[in-house]
Amino acid sequence: MEMPHRLPQTDCPPARHQHRSRAAGFLKRLVRLLCAAGIIGLLPATAIGSIEAANFSAPDEVPTGLQYAPDREVRVLHIALDVTPDFKQRTIEGRATITFKPILRPVREIKLDAVDLDVHAVTSTEKIQGYQVTADKIVVTFATDIPVDQETSVTVAYQAEPELGIYFRTPEMGYKEGDTHLFSQGEEIDARHWYPCFDSPNEKFTSEVTCHVPEGMTVISNGRLVSSEKDPGTGLVAFHWTQEKPHANYLITLCAGYFKKLEDQYKNVPLAFYTPASEIQDATNSFRDTKDIMGFFEEEIGVPYAWAKYDQICVNDFVEGGMENTSATTLTDSTLFRDDTENIRDSDSLISHEMAHQWFGDLVTCKDWSHIWLNEGFATYYETLYYGQKNGRDAMIYELYSRARMITGLTNDVNPIVRRNYENPDEMFNYLTYDKASWVLHMLRSQLGADTYRRCIKTYLERYEYGNVVTENLRSVIEELTGRSYDQFFDQWLYHAHHPELEVSYDWDEVTRLAKVSIQQVQPVSEDVLLFNFPLTIRFKGPSGTSDHTIQVKQEAEDFYFPLESAPEIVRLDPDYTLLAKVSFPVPNAMLYAQLEDTNDVAGRLLAIEQLSTKHDKQAVAHLKQALDNDEFYGVRLEASKALRSIHSADAFDALLASTAQTDARVREQVVSDLAGFYRDAACKAALATLESEKNPGIVAAAIRALGPYSKPETRELLLKYLDSDSFRNSLASAAVEAMHAQDDPTYIAPLLASLPKHETNYTSRGYAQALGTVAYLARNEENKDDVREFLIGYVNSKKSSLQIASINALGTLGDPKAIGVLETFATTSTESPESAAATRAIADLRAGRKPSDDLKSLRQEVLALQKTTRDLRKQLDELKEQSPASTGGPADSKSKKKKPENTGD
Repeated sequence: MEMPHRLPQTDCPPARHQHRSRAAGFLKRLVRLLCAAGIIGLLPATAIGSIEAANFSAPDEVPTGLQYAPDREVRVLHIALDVTPDFKQRTIEGRATITFKPILRPVREIKLDAVDLDVHAVTSTEKIQGYQVTADKIVVTFATDIPVDQETSVTVAYQAEPELGIYFRTPEMGYKEGDTHLFSQGEEIDARHWYPCFDSPNEKFTSEVTCHVPEGMTVISNGRLVSSEKDPGTGLVAFHWTQEKPHANYLITLCAGYFKKLEDQYKNVPLAFYTPASEIQDATNSFRDTKDIMGFFEEEIGVPYAWAKYDQICVNDFVEGGMENTSATTLTDSTLFRDDTENIRDSDSLISHEMAHQWFGDLVTCKDWSHIWLNEGFATYYETLYYGQKNGRDAMIYELYSRARMITGLTNDVNPIVRRNYENPDEMFNYLTYDKASWVLHMLRSQLGADTYRRCIKTYLERYEYGNVVTENLRSVIEELTGRSYDQFFDQWLYHAHHPELEVSYDWDEVTRLAKVSIQQVQPVSEDVLLFNFPLTIRFKGPSGTSDHTIQVKQEAEDFYFPLESAPEIVRLDPDYTLLAKVSFPVPNAMLYAQLEDTNDVAGRLLAIEQLSTKHDKQAVAHLKQALDNDEFYGVRLEASKALRSIHSADAFDALLASTAQTDARVREQVVSDLAGFYRDAACKAALATLESEKNPGIVAAAIRALGPYSKPETRELLLKYLDSDSFRNSLASAAVEAMHAQDDPTYIAPLLASLPKHETNYTSRGYAQALGTVAYLARNEENKDDVREFLIGYVNSKKSSLQIASINALGTLGDPKAIGVLETFATTSTESPESAAATRAIADLRAGRKPSDDLKSLRQEVLALQKTTRDLRKQLDELKEQSPASTGGPADSKSKKKKPENTGD
């Protein structure tokens, strides 16, 4: 799964991997927290059959808080799903047949993971004594023990209205009429919400999916399409897919609806790319490199693609960036792009990441989530390898540099890549298992050499194909094939946290002709973070040539001496960029300028720019401008532009202003954005000039956003024009909304209220959600908020969860106490949900922002209401007393008498 990180190219939902729908993600985490806390999902005290029978589900959280793979007392052989979705009701009618064999001893009972399934019946090839349905399990008890190795099948007939696992996209939810579809998402443990299963990655089996849909719809699933036949009785078409090689449960997929497709072929592997029907015209660009990527991976990895075909299915508002279901990857449709974006946008990052998973994650699968880096770290690194293959080694180094800068810029980095002390599996899907793990693989490849590394990875995949792996499996293969111990490498990089933080200094002794390099490790060492031991190459460049010296850094502080013929002009640590470390190595300006001009060292040029960005002298600015205008690699030019913005002097602004004519669209966009970081009339004029001359919509959007600081008649006119413009995914209108937000001018409220409903279907869900927030923000200080409040209330029941949450959040931003009543209907529900949590926060914001006069007014109203309630209760009590036996001379009331409420007055 991918949480996209190269956002300018993919524009996918942030976050898993970088791989999530915020609303679905919140609910998922909430359910998991409740399960972990024991609040839901507890088994009844009286279990049918032996308490020591088969554990057929993920284990309860152990008291230590450490997470382990569940026991496997049965071997699952096959799962067959037969489902009929109801798109109007957003429900699933299904039958799941699980075939298994006991492994070590006979079993009397099995437990299937199942959440909120309405079970109609449970049958089996063996006699069943009974079954129970709990909050998160189906417990099946057999009349007698099932012998070891006896094949047995259990069939569960059920209905589901899933909140997770299956997601519908229908007109009733605000999606286009001809694009109705659904998609599944199993990772990490969400498949249990739409069918009963063994929902843990340490079980692998073959599978088949049969799905009945209206004629005209398409169904895509794992493996090979066996048949598609129309049922004369129902009029539905049954698509039958079979996955004939074993894979993990979370990789089972179902996509069904009105899709169109493009087709191709790599060798004997059929390739297809599906989108909702209305989006197929934009699919070619995203699909175009699929064949090339597969060919590169087969050659680089040395193991052929293993599955029957490879499909990629774009869906609306996918809950991730992408998901690597076996032979059928699901993608966010926000990866689609058009030619006019030039090279600003591409899908290669997402496409290559998910395809790499077909080897790393699908062919071999981590045994449990503590080893998820074996899935995600490999996919991220091979994504980088392909990026370098297509765009050159400099591009690959730039990718690694960007990741390293992010990783080393984080604080409180105390978690290792491999750990068991997590509460929920989704905690493990973060920068450690994606970005840092990819860097660990890069260091391994660099130390082993590319050929030896490839041999190790090929052996690792072939040895464990269709099986499960842990980190030690990889280490043992490397040690077996190299004879070298990698215990320390794995210990410091994978089982402990952080990275080296190095403070480095350099001195030259002209008399002895010795270069001295002093290195200190300054990272805080603890039980979590070790003192690192690693090889480091130091390169000296000067009149006498280039010399490399490799040292072993292992102490807290060390001095290293190198005899040279003459003083070097450049001193480079880690010149091939093979070490993940935070390095402080200040050198004289002359060395920085020489390093910036070294055309053979892209990492050195990037690091030189990093240091020059902290200087403010004219010479530094001049060298950065030279790099921005003339460096051969776009990444260097792009970073030079950022550095000039960071310096933020008049000279830096002039340098940027003189460098807008960039041939590479990525750099051109960066310069426009960086000019927007200055508040100057010339910056505003530059943005206006860009709008006049630029055709690339990505750069036009950047120029529109650049108008945010300038509240002028001409900028207002342009923003209103773009608000009602037509563009791909309404990107220009969204940029105009962002600029309006920045101007904080309430005169935009009326145009927004008029425009947004008319163009709602043209916006992405995220873009429209941001627009709702902007309307509330602009109106927050207005005296009369009625129109905005009613506009926002119109979305609190939206079937699009992102818009529902956005409207509730916006009501909190608006600051109108009249919305509290509406918000309380969500905040006071008996079940936790994303909308109730959002409503609770919004109410807190409203109450925190109220004026004392508002509170007094509200208090007066509450007192009056309380007095009325008291009078009503007193009247009812008096009436009851008049009707009681005591009031008519009957038997005395044996209960203790209640004191009559006192009249407290008004």
